[in-house]
Amino acid sequence: MAGDITAARVRQLIKESGLTQAEFAGRVGLDASKMSKSLSGVRRFTSLDLARIADLCGVTVDWLLGVDSLTPSLATRTAPLSSSADAAIKEAERLARMRADLAFLGYRREVPAFELTGGSLIDQGTDLARKAAEHAARERINFWETRDLADAVEKAFGVDVRIYECPNAFDGLVWSDEHSPLIVVSTSRLSAQRLPTRQRFTIAHALGHLLARDDRRLIVDENIHDREHKSTKQEMLANAFAAELLLPARLLRDEAARTRWTREDFAALACRLWVAPNTLAWRLFNLGLIDRNRCEDFGRLTAWDAASIAGVAGTFGEWLQSASRARMPFMLVRDAFQAYADGKSTLRPLANLLGVATDLLRQVMHGKKEDSPLASWPITGSPTPLCSATSPP
Repeated sequence: MAGDITAARVRQLIKESGLTQAEFAGRVGLDASKMSKSLSGVRRFTSLDLARIADLCGVTVDWLLGVDSLTPSLATRTAPLSSSADAAIKEAERLARMRADLAFLGYRREVPAFELTGGSLIDQGTDLARKAAEHAARERINFWETRDLADAVEKAFGVDVRIYECPNAFDGLVWSDEHSPLIVVSTSRLSAQRLPTRQRFTIAHALGHLLARDDRRLIVDENIHDREHKSTKQEMLANAFAAELLLPARLLRDEAARTRWTREDFAALACRLWVAPNTLAWRLFNLGLIDRNRCEDFGRLTAWDAASIAGVAGTFGEWLQSASRARMPFMLVRDAFQAYADGKSTLRPLANLLGVATDLLRQVMHGKKEDSPLASWPITGSPTPLCSATSPP
């Protein structure tokens, strides 16, 4: 039973701490009798008890509850993962553990379900994108003219989106388990492969994987434009989804009805829709809205060329700067704040998420260290756990 596993693991942590049971209880804000009753099964550990024990000992609530490792099985690949992909997977694991702990505390996120239609993979991806756009529109969100796609995706679908600083080339990954719908994408870099247009398409592509309920729990897209990679069924569907989500056929047909398709017209549209000129050119060609010659001509433009022609170089510079910054999932941060405010969690998980010292965050939030409701804990704020499980999560 889960309660027996939890009690056994708490006993393990007490033993490793070198403290007596009563001393350990005091460190986590329990009197000795309550700790004894919880270990014997007479009293259940509360969610806050478990959060404090996890905080004290450097483990997760999931581990205390006996939950198996969150790490999903990796889809079969023909090439080894890069160091950047490995780093991104570790970051996804860290965030997924925090989301699982928050779910245990009652802060859950549900991704809306959409039914996949029949037809070709392209048709399925396109139809899924239209359903997703309709869902978002009810929240007054559109994706094709919204620069901050990560924020829009989080608000519309309850998906955590992390923009992560990777040391080398890496596009993104999708993590999906019982508690954690998560997208991790690389920050934009000053190179042809790392412009914000590519980051934006990667987010849309990853969302397609999630909403299609792909049976793989972890999908790594190191290079979404790799010819072999994008020829698989799941990638074809995700690419069709991203194309329709960011460049809806109906919108482009309306544009085609009132434009002469000069370079100026095309550049202005690419900038307004926040997409790469090459992506827009091929989308217009595939929809039969421009001929091959125009497609090739427009496709040779860079994002910077389009911004210059359209007279929005300054806006492009702002976007480039914004996309080059790391970003934590807003909803994950908000839920961690709320759990602490509700007295269900400690401050350390939130501090770890924000990348700041616990004591510093407490001082910022409460003014003085002694003002904290958790200030009586001798261990809180310590950078080193008192004990750690021999089989950590």
